[in-house]
Amino acid sequence: MRPDEIKFLFDYDRWATQRLFVQLDGIHPEVWSRTNVVDERGMGGILVHQLGAMMRWRDDLQRVDVKRPRLESGHLLGPSELREQFEAEWAAYEDWSSTMTNDMLDYVEDGVPIWQMLVHVVNHGTQHRSEVAALLTAEGRSPGDLDLIDFAEQVVPSQPE
Repeated sequence: MRPDEIKFLFDYDRWATQRLFVQLDGIHPEVWSRTNVVDERGMGGILVHQLGAMMRWRDDLQRVDVKRPRLESGHLLGPSELREQFEAEWAAYEDWSSTMTNDMLDYVEDGVPIWQMLVHVVNHGTQHRSEVAALLTAEGRSPGDLDLIDFAEQVVPSQPE
């Protein structure tokens, strides 16, 4: 997998997650903070976990020396505060992706190429976005289609047939 393909996947991840945040505007705090809806988490907890996992993967892969506390172990962030933290993390991935090379992505750590680890991060986000999308839809706040093909059709110029 090439660096531009990894960047495409993370751009998709951002686009799809931002669609959730549009629907979270004005969500009732009780709905946001429920627990034990999907496993032990609810809507807010799921998205906090998604972000926390993204942060840990990037920190580990970039060999960040300072370990941050698990985002999930703190107080539940509100939707706007969480969105700000997502935006900062997406910017960090954007900066990092500009330095990626084919050799870096092909490097094998613990038996797994780095590119596969990064695809896992995006796929992990897809799982949790779908959980939150289902919960939002049950509240009458569907984020609409979150498919990668919908993103691709919006960002990739049309090709003549």
